[in-house]
Amino acid sequence: MRVDPMGSSYGGQGRPRRGFGGIRWWILILFAGYAAWQWFGSAKVDPYTGEKAHYGATAEEEVQLGAQAFQQVIGDANAQGALMPPDAQVSKQIREIAQRLVARVPQVTADLAAQYNQQAPTDHQNFQWDVAVIQSDQANAFCLPGGKMAVYTGLLPIAKNQDAMAVVMGHEIAHALLRHGSQRMAQQKLVQMGQMAAGVALGGMDPGQQQAVMAALGAGAQYGLILPYGRNHESQADQVGLMLAAAACYNPHEAIPLWERMSQLEGGERPPEFASTHPDPANRIAHLQSLMPQAEQYYAKYCQGQPPLK
Repeated sequence: MRVDPMGSSYGGQGRPRRGFGGIRWWILILFAGYAAWQWFGSAKVDPYTGEKAHYGATAEEEVQLGAQAFQQVIGDANAQGALMPPDAQVSKQIREIAQRLVARVPQVTADLAAQYNQQAPTDHQNFQWDVAVIQSDQANAFCLPGGKMAVYTGLLPIAKNQDAMAVVMGHEIAHALLRHGSQRMAQQKLVQMGQMAAGVALGGMDPGQQQAVMAALGAGAQYGLILPYGRNHESQADQVGLMLAAAACYNPHEAIPLWERMSQLEGGERPPEFASTHPDPANRIAHLQSLMPQAEQYYAKYCQGQPPLK
């Protein structure tokens, strides 16, 4: 009798005799149990949204990872001569916007947590806030876990004014506050464990069939989990970021023309929403419009004495 190392024994006629207690089945059970423990064990209520969230790293680990990544970005930009000096006019303007937004983080954090009957998170108290301006044609900005930010000068002609820039930067800061980096790590771990389990389950299959099934499973994970997860994160950051900009006394109404301009980048050509990490521009604008009454309340609460919104 020949023994398959993955748990299938073969009789004299070469017919496999498979039992539920084979090694392959036990490996699958262990994978499933570990994945469930990892996923559900990391589940917490996100105080900013009231939704269940899963985290793949601690807040302290995120701060360290963000600081390391920022040093790499700054080092690369400096080596290319693209790092704008702190005393440049654009650097001063961006830094002022960042400071106003960051100053309102504790209040907005507390307000949103109270809205969902949650205790206000304190992770942001350990953030190492900083912002750099990088000379580049990219219309982009980011905020790494832990509060390190960068704004690319290619974004300036798209934003056009400080209010719109504050909306963008508030959105990026919101990603860090919501700990979306850690949430993506948890999701990636789940997908990786699923791929490993599938590889074990398909170990005895014809290589061509195995490749086809793995490709189908990969597409299912991409379109059924990864991309919707990313779109939900973008919508969450839009909401939290808009409240942050309004509380910092920037005009939240500038978010609508900003995203109208953003939608025209690259000639307006983009994949359909189901195949993108970002919401469709029309849906995004509609979502932002629905948030305007709440943003106006934040502006009225924190910006008394400022010009009324138009």
